[in-house]
Amino acid sequence: MADKTNKGDVLVFIEIEHGEISDVSLELICKARELAQTLDVKVTALMVGNDISQFTLNILSYGCNKLYTAEDKRLKFYETLPYTNIVSSVIEKTAPEIVLFGATPLGRDLAPRVASKIKTGLTADCTDLKIGNHEDKKLNRTYKDILYQIRPAFGGNIIATIIAPEHRPQMATVREGVMKLDKPIKNPSGEVIPIDVKLDEDDFVNSVIERTVSEKKVNLKAADIIVSGGAGVGSKDNFQLIHELAETLGGVVGASRAAVDSGFISHDHQVGQTGTTVRPKLYIACGISGAIQHREGMIESGKIIAINTDPDAPIFKIAHYGIVGDVNDVIPMMIKTYKTKN
Repeated sequence: MADKTNKGDVLVFIEIEHGEISDVSLELICKARELAQTLDVKVTALMVGNDISQFTLNILSYGCNKLYTAEDKRLKFYETLPYTNIVSSVIEKTAPEIVLFGATPLGRDLAPRVASKIKTGLTADCTDLKIGNHEDKKLNRTYKDILYQIRPAFGGNIIATIIAPEHRPQMATVREGVMKLDKPIKNPSGEVIPIDVKLDEDDFVNSVIERTVSEKKVNLKAADIIVSGGAGVGSKDNFQLIHELAETLGGVVGASRAAVDSGFISHDHQVGQTGTTVRPKLYIACGISGAIQHREGMIESGKIIAINTDPDAPIFKIAHYGIVGDVNDVIPMMIKTYKTKN
């Protein structure tokens, strides 16, 4: 028999980070539009905080049909208990089919607590989401239009597709940068719905003694040019060549997990499933073999140039241009050639 239950909307939790909307929240609204179109439902969003009305137009401009807002001075900064109670309450009242969170430190704290409170499942750190059917031969039942929650598993060696056919909502946290950010819509027509926030002292049993904010050393997601180094660079000293090439081209420095694990550079520079997903106009992979974990994090780059001593390295399969050679020989020639022509 087929599953004919009525479907709710696709709900996105909007994360406000340091007075700005987190990029992953806008990316998720764009993905939610795609999912909602397939399901023939609406896109809704929930924003919690203080003085957040300034963000409503921006959120609606990405295709959100309804935006629920929960405002209170005590919600200026994220706190686990009040945010969990508010989000859970909204989910219970609106009965969405799908709920999405960013796989940020905040989302990784909030989403599992909400899932536990409303007694549903959660798939963490998804890299893709799709709508499809599932046939359970044992139960002789077909589940239609359920959420395929796709994520790396077993250290990134396989890609798993996880489903939750019986419980609603279907919940997932999604990695930053893996969903495409569409252009905003002019003159959005979405509706803003304020929520009557009811909080008590028990929601604030914890107190923040000190709050320290440190900026990331590199913004890989915003870079047009990324020069990444891998284990094939050889050493931390040799990694200076990666920095020199990036500086010459006006780009930023990236790295593979192997290079980070070897201590060549900090984790802030890591590209891949366990680092940052990027879409630069130009990506230069230096001494990177091209394991699937790394490829999934940069495969949508505009142009990919790969430099590796191994002509059979997997990175060459996705590269637009490949150079077989030692990065310690090739990079100095690239720098010299670029400087000569400019």
